[in-house]
Amino acid sequence: MSHESKNNRLRRMVDACAELLFRHRNTLLLLFAAITLALGWGASQARLDPGFNKLIPLSHPYMQTLSDYSKVFSGANRILINVRTKDGSDIYSKPYMDALKNINDEIFFIPGVDRARVKSLYSPTVRYTEVTEEGFLSDVVVPARFTSQPEELDVVRRNVARSGEIGRLIATDQKGSMIVADLQDINPETGAKVDYADIAGKLEQIRSKYGNDKIEINIIGFAKVVGDVQEALGQVFAFFGIAFAITAVLLLAYSRSLKLTVVALLVALLPVVWLVGLLPVFGLGIDPMSILVPFLIFSIGVSHAVQMTNAWKQEVAAGKDSREAAKAAFRKLFVPGSVALLTNALGFMVIMLIDIQIVRELGATACLGVTLMIVTNKLLLPLVLSLLKLEPTALRAAAGVRDGRQALWWRLSGYATAWPGLFSIAVAMLLLGWGTMESRKLEVGDTGSGVAELRADSRYNRDHSQIVGSYAIGMDVLSVIVESRTDNPEGSCLKYPLMNAVDRFSLQMQGVAGVQSVVAVPTLVKFTIAGQNEGNPRWAGIPQTPEALRQGARAMGPETGLTVEDCGAQQVLVYLKDHKGATLANALSEAKRFIADNQTPGVKFRLAGGSAGVAAATNEAVEHAEVTMLLAIFGAISLLCLLTFRSWRAVLCIIVPLALVSILCNALMAQLGIGLKVSTLPVIALGVGVGVDYGIYLFERIETEMQERGLDLREAVYEALRQRGTAAVFTAFTMALSVGTWAFSSLKFQADMGILLAFMFFVNVFGAITLAPALAYWLNLARWQRKTVPAAIADGVQKHQTV
Repeated sequence: MSHESKNNRLRRMVDACAELLFRHRNTLLLLFAAITLALGWGASQARLDPGFNKLIPLSHPYMQTLSDYSKVFSGANRILINVRTKDGSDIYSKPYMDALKNINDEIFFIPGVDRARVKSLYSPTVRYTEVTEEGFLSDVVVPARFTSQPEELDVVRRNVARSGEIGRLIATDQKGSMIVADLQDINPETGAKVDYADIAGKLEQIRSKYGNDKIEINIIGFAKVVGDVQEALGQVFAFFGIAFAITAVLLLAYSRSLKLTVVALLVALLPVVWLVGLLPVFGLGIDPMSILVPFLIFSIGVSHAVQMTNAWKQEVAAGKDSREAAKAAFRKLFVPGSVALLTNALGFMVIMLIDIQIVRELGATACLGVTLMIVTNKLLLPLVLSLLKLEPTALRAAAGVRDGRQALWWRLSGYATAWPGLFSIAVAMLLLGWGTMESRKLEVGDTGSGVAELRADSRYNRDHSQIVGSYAIGMDVLSVIVESRTDNPEGSCLKYPLMNAVDRFSLQMQGVAGVQSVVAVPTLVKFTIAGQNEGNPRWAGIPQTPEALRQGARAMGPETGLTVEDCGAQQVLVYLKDHKGATLANALSEAKRFIADNQTPGVKFRLAGGSAGVAAATNEAVEHAEVTMLLAIFGAISLLCLLTFRSWRAVLCIIVPLALVSILCNALMAQLGIGLKVSTLPVIALGVGVGVDYGIYLFERIETEMQERGLDLREAVYEALRQRGTAAVFTAFTMALSVGTWAFSSLKFQADMGILLAFMFFVNVFGAITLAPALAYWLNLARWQRKTVPAAIADGVQKHQTV
C-alpha cells in the first residue's frame, strides 16, 4: 500500500470518527459530566502515601543484604534526636537529665518506633566497662533508681567517661546526648502502614514541649524529612495557584477570548481530577515526592488545549460555524495530538524501568494522566467548542492574523534554506560540544550535606549540621556485614583469620577520605584484652589462638549490636562525614578493593546496609537506569514517529533537537550543582516526552502542506509555523514561566525541578522551530516528500515568490 493510500485511509477513519463523535454529542457530554462527578468524588478520597521502602531499589544486592539482616541489626530507617544544652553547661545537671528521660520515654511510645532499638543514656544496653584489681566491672551508665541528685550525676559523669560513648551517644564536648530510634514501615500493633507525618508531628510536639532557653533539640531522619515536605505542601499548592493564574492571564491575552480561556483551563484540569479520582481505585496514593505530577499533567493539558482552541479559532475566522469548525479542528489535530500524547505516555512509561517504587509510581501515575488526556483534550474539547460562539474581538483578531504574510514566521522559516540552516546546525554543534563536556561533570547522587530535598538553611539541615559537628557519628552510616560459617574451623569469633580480616578491614576503612569513624567487634575485643592485661596497650591486638581470644569474649556478645549469638554474622559500622555521591562511591570503591584483594576462607563480606548503603544502592540504580531510560525513550519515540511519518528523515528532524536539549539539561545540572538522583532523573524523561509535542505538531503540518498543497519546504515550514508555531511558542513560554516560579519554593527538589523543566520546555520549542527546519533542508526532506505529491497538484504548484 502506498504512502498516499495509507494517508487517505487514515483520513477516512478520522472523518468517520468525527461524524460519529458529533452525531452523539449531547449523549457524550452527559457521559463525560457523569464521569467527572464520580471521579471528582473519588479525588476527595485520595491520600498521601509516603514510605521508606518506596525510595530504595529493593532488588539491588545492597538492599538484599539490608533485608536479610533487618531483624538482626539496626536498619537504615532511623531517627536521631540530639538533646543539647544552650547555656554552655554540660549534660550533668538535674534539669537536663530529667528532660532527657522524659523525651526518651515519649519517643519510646511513638507508634511505629521499634522499642527494642531505642537507645539513649537511659537504655540498659548502654553500659561501661572498666578494669579493676578484682577484674572487669561492667554496669549501666545511668544507675537504677536514678533521681538526678548531685552525687548520682557525678557517678554518671564517671560512667560516661568509661563507656566509650563520647562521640557516639554523647557529644564530643559533652554538652548534648543522643536518642536513637529505629522505625518500622508497618506498625506491629495495628498491622497498618506507619504514618510518617504523624511521627514527624509527634517529634515536633516533643521539640516544642521540651525545647526552651536552656535546652535545644535537633531531630533528623526520614520521618522528619517527610513531615517537613508535607508541612510545605501548602506552599506547593500556593505555587500551583500562582502558575494557574499566570497561565490564565497569558491565555486570555493570547486568545482574546474569555470563553476559550475558561474552556481551555477547565479541560486541562479534567485529566488531573480524573487521575486523582482513579488513584484510590488502583490502591495508589500520592507520595509527597511526586506531588508535582498533577501540575505537569495540567501543563501538558494546557499545551494541547491551546492547539485545539487555536485550530478551532482559525476555522471560525475562515467562515465556518462552530460545529463545522470543531469538526475541522478535530480532523486536523486528532492524529498528531494523539501521537504526541502517546509519546508523552511512552516517556512516562519508560521511567518505570527504574527499579525504585516511588519512580515507578510516578511513571504509572503520569502515564495514566496523559492517557486520560486523549479523551479530554481530543474528544471532549471539540464537543465543547462546537457549542461556543467566538467573541467579536477574538474573531477580528483571528481574522487579522489569518490575512497577509506574518513577518516573524516568514523570517524563521528561512532556517529551512541553505545558509541560515547551516548556521543553525553550526550553533547546535557548538552547543553539543559544550554540553557534552559540561555534562561529564554531572555527579550521581547528592552534591551537598544534609537532605538535598530541603534548602540548606532549612530547620532540618541546620539540625543535621549540629549533629554532624557534635558527634563522630551521624545518619550517614555504611554497614558492612561479615558472614562466617560456624560449621567451619575458621567460622567463629574465636578464630583468628575471621577477627584479623575484620580488624584489617576496619583499619583500612578508617583511613579512607570521608570516613569519620569505624566501629567493629575487633576494636572492642582489643580493648577488652588490653584490660585483662593491666590496661597495657601492647596487648591491644588480636591473639592468634582461640584460648587467648577468649579474653575478649565479653565484647563478642549480641548485646553490643554488632554481632549475632553464634558470631555467624557481624557488622562493621562505617560512619561517613556526608552522603555525597563522591563520598559514597569512594568509600564503597575502597571497600570493594579490600574485599577483592583479601580473600579469607570461610569469611564473606557483604555490602552494604545503613542509610549510606541505601543511598549508594539508589545512586547505582539511578546511574544504571539513566542510559537505559534514555535509550528506551528515544527508541520508543523514534519508532512511533517513524510509524506516523514513515520517514527516517522526519524522525531525525524531531529527535535530534530533543537529544541536544537533554544533553544541555545535564550540563545545566552540573553547572547548578544539581545531582542526578531519584527526584531529578525523571525530569529528562518528562522534558523529552513534553518537548516532542512541538516537533510532531509542526512536522505533521509540514507533511500535509507539502503533500496536499504541493508547497516547497520553506513555504510548508512557514504555514506550519503560522498555524501551529504561535500556539507552541505560547504554551512553551507559559509552561516555562509557570514552573519557573517553583525556583522560589522552600522545597529544594521543587525548585530544582522547576528550573530544569522551565529550561527544557523553553529550549525544546526553539529547537523545533530553528534546528528542525534546518535539518529538514539539509536532509533533503522536501525531495522525499514531493515523491508522494499527486501529479495534478505538483503540476499546478506555483513557484515561490519572495515577499
